[in-house]
Amino acid sequence: MSSRRHFLAGSAAAAVGLAALPQVIRPARAAAADGAEGPPNIVVILADDLGYGDLGAYGQKLISTPRIDQLAAEGLRFTDAYSAAAVCAPSRAALLTGLHTGHAAVRANPSSGGQGSLGAGDTTFAEVLRARGYRTGLFGKWGFGPELGDQPSHPIARGFEEFYGYIDHSHAHQYYPAYLWNGNAKENVPTGTFAPDAIAARALDFIDDHAAGTAPFLLFLTPNLPHAPSEIPDASAYASQSWTQANKSHAAQISLLDAQVGAIVDRLKEKGIDERTVVLVASDNGPHEEGGVNPDLFDANGPLRGYKRNLYEGGVRVPLVAWSPGRIAPGTTSARPTPLYDLLPTLADLAGGAPAPSDIDGLSAASVLNGSPALAPVHNHLYWYRDEQGVTSRANTQDGGRAKQVAEAIRKDKWKAVRFAPARDRTVADSEWDFELYDLTVDLGEKNDVAAKNPSVVSSLTTLLRSSWANTYVRRPWGLTAVVDAVASTLVTTVSNGTTRAWPDVRVTLPLPTGWTATATTAATTASLAAGASLQTTWKLTPPSTVSAPVLLVPQATTSSSLGFTAPTRYTPLPAPPTQDSYLSDLPWVSAANGWGPVEIDRSNGRQAAGDGTPIAFGGVTYAKGLGVHAPSEIVYHLGGRGNRFTALVGIDDFSKKQSASGATRATVRGDGRVLATTGILTGASGPAALDVDVRGIRLLHLVVEDANANSAFDHTSWAAARVTVVL
Repeated sequence: MSSRRHFLAGSAAAAVGLAALPQVIRPARAAAADGAEGPPNIVVILADDLGYGDLGAYGQKLISTPRIDQLAAEGLRFTDAYSAAAVCAPSRAALLTGLHTGHAAVRANPSSGGQGSLGAGDTTFAEVLRARGYRTGLFGKWGFGPELGDQPSHPIARGFEEFYGYIDHSHAHQYYPAYLWNGNAKENVPTGTFAPDAIAARALDFIDDHAAGTAPFLLFLTPNLPHAPSEIPDASAYASQSWTQANKSHAAQISLLDAQVGAIVDRLKEKGIDERTVVLVASDNGPHEEGGVNPDLFDANGPLRGYKRNLYEGGVRVPLVAWSPGRIAPGTTSARPTPLYDLLPTLADLAGGAPAPSDIDGLSAASVLNGSPALAPVHNHLYWYRDEQGVTSRANTQDGGRAKQVAEAIRKDKWKAVRFAPARDRTVADSEWDFELYDLTVDLGEKNDVAAKNPSVVSSLTTLLRSSWANTYVRRPWGLTAVVDAVASTLVTTVSNGTTRAWPDVRVTLPLPTGWTATATTAATTASLAAGASLQTTWKLTPPSTVSAPVLLVPQATTSSSLGFTAPTRYTPLPAPPTQDSYLSDLPWVSAANGWGPVEIDRSNGRQAAGDGTPIAFGGVTYAKGLGVHAPSEIVYHLGGRGNRFTALVGIDDFSKKQSASGATRATVRGDGRVLATTGILTGASGPAALDVDVRGIRLLHLVVEDANANSAFDHTSWAAARVTVVL
């Protein structure tokens, strides 16, 4: 699924291999006119697979959670809060970007055969708050890849100044990992390190570092507790219980999560900033049943039907507690249906007018937190999508054996509907879906299907389900982006107001390293940038003649309304063009962007790490040279006008064909921005396409692969024997 900034940013962007990533600068914290504090600090704590009934405040009887229960008693407890999905990755992506799973960039877990990533156009709540001057830190599980530094889906690229934890979904299943990510780099940890403890310690350090600062902070703590496996150093609190060890350890994991929440609150109080901080505690989906854990023992879903992976209430209704002394009245509850994709606009409002994108699905619940719940907008309906190939027994039983079938759900007013496609194709006719309807006002446990008695409701909800899905959700531009063209020695900055309000007095500047000069050849300021409008500035660059390595340029944009952005962008000198006939896998590329994992040299792109793919083969014929990618991808080479012909076989390779017949891609060869050749739709059944392209006079050669069926899960594609001959 494409983001609003298409992965092909034009030949200039690809020419230097730059991630044109919008970032933000930090204006000074502004005090309110009446002398009160400015925007509050914000702490968001997201548990992993914590059920609706796993906390004492929500009815738990066996597991001790005194600290979160205390927050609920002293603050606000949401009774109708919802995760955006029934499994981790799509839930987290939606929470970060304010989009439900009919629009979000990530709509499935890796177990479905592949996983989308956030891209340069997927604005997170961290980016939004940084534009308002917040310091930002993420500690714990990110949950989607690729597991690489310095790329668009990395937390640092998506608005977090500090990051410590897991990037990859599967890596986060290791409680005693060999390494964790520290910013853009892997960092080995001492043998025996229990990761949740190390992560929580870094979160406390973040509070210490920023408690006395002039800028407010956003702390996003995402421990992998209590996700399976049920590993923990100390489960002695439940040693006397007649439970299995897995259940004892699972209970201890939840109690440890509770203690970590308590430690965060204690540190806020110790620093004297608790009354100007908002704390939110939630979960990414319903309770799990993995590794021998029995959620029924703990009544982990409370009165609800279903578990993790189900779109029934037990799979998606989650605890949500909000605490902020002096702001949130103690002992309050809210029955407002509140999906966690409301988080982005809610935090933007709490931050005092941070620039939330206008094309999100979330609605702000800030008025609920501020004591005026009647002023909070209410959703017309809530939407969920599920394409999950991981199966567990209880969840599959709840789904009537349909756990691997595509499913959708909707809540509108009192009605909750869940429907199942006959397989994994959501485009089948509505009559082929199994449709279930429940009245939550009298049937919270979703036991009595009333679809047959309410055909008009079924019809109207079906229409809403269809309208909530977009194969490709094209986003509006937001923030500051920058694209460098090393060939033309230019940098183009674009400030895009993707919000609903005009930005006054916008100014773009370009600080430069020593020895560089730059001249703006188009306007770099505007008195007002209307909602939906952009200011594009072209800068003519003159780098020193000695530049031979990448140089980081950091254009900046500010407004008189205390918003600020940066777009760190690398100027990379072009490699020398080929001097003899060569396979492309033997040449240095200018840039390589890939949808999942690295571009594999002489391998198919079937896994995540560089160099671990299988040999490229089509129809049983193995090719010694080539490039393995996963759509969407783009690899760029500098031919410098020296090329003569480009030849290759491109298609879904044998490795991917064996995994699934669902892959479908389209390949394009571009030269200096022009389309030189394009294939039809490539599938495993169609075999590869043979290309023989005239590249005479071409300076930059782009090899592009795009998804062709709105399902990128199995789109591993190979350029076999990709070769360029040169003009002698």
